[in-house]
Amino acid sequence: MPLTKLERSSNYFINAFFIIVCALITVPFLLVIAVSISSEDSLVQYGYRFIPHEISFEAFRIVFKEPSIMLRGYGVTIMITVIGTVIALFLTALTAYPISRRDFRYQRPITFYVFFTMLFNGGLVPFYILMTQYFHLKNTLGALIIPLLLSPYNILIMKGFLDKISMEIIESAKVDGASETRIFLQMILPLSTPALATLGLFISFAYWNDWFTALLFIDNDKYVPLQLLLVRILSQIEFLANSPLAEAADKLQFANFPTLSVRMAMAILAGGPMLVIFPFFQKYFVRGITVGSLKG
Repeated sequence: MPLTKLERSSNYFINAFFIIVCALITVPFLLVIAVSISSEDSLVQYGYRFIPHEISFEAFRIVFKEPSIMLRGYGVTIMITVIGTVIALFLTALTAYPISRRDFRYQRPITFYVFFTMLFNGGLVPFYILMTQYFHLKNTLGALIIPLLLSPYNILIMKGFLDKISMEIIESAKVDGASETRIFLQMILPLSTPALATLGLFISFAYWNDWFTALLFIDNDKYVPLQLLLVRILSQIEFLANSPLAEAADKLQFANFPTLSVRMAMAILAGGPMLVIFPFFQKYFVRGITVGSLKG
């Protein structure tokens, strides 16, 4: 059936609207790339430009001056992201599944308990004491993985998805003699692929971009993740360039340091890999957000 004139006009308007939105989202990334390959003098003189006035890869050369340090940071970040995401997804599904079952006696109290933790927490000092004095996780990879394993928001998102799985499927599996463990592992988890992919994206972003946890618990350079490493590099260089306590030789060395372009180069190195990974999860992401929406 052919579209009416009003429907065609509506489609043109909707398509134009989303094209504009996509352009507004893409433009800042293009500007970041352009600034990262611009010389510092041209940035100071002409400002940020989408087409560099003078192309220079000095920022990337400086960042990769010690490639072993950068590669170690990438290794730590990739390790905690992969391990943390896998464990966090399993624990999130394991927590959400019981409170999504209508035949579970304590469904409402536990759901409220999970929700309550979104409103209040113990605070930074008790958290630090718990991790260092009781768990003894300072300067370990566990200190970077454990704090982000369970999020009440993720649990409730997962619960919203599992609520839509028919109880008849679970009852029929019970009739066939399947145990609760088998139902969860062989039926619930495969059916939850869209929600798991969506939450996996959220969790992996959280691990990849987290630097504050490392700032609290990591002093050993061997366990410094990429994000904290980049923050340290920039902070140290700015200190040497501006501090009155720095030696004259150091101040001369860093006086003309390309701070503006280095910041953008660091942003590309820190966020680039996740931008490449995201399109592969896009179809699951859209479906997971739609089907796994929260309900009261």
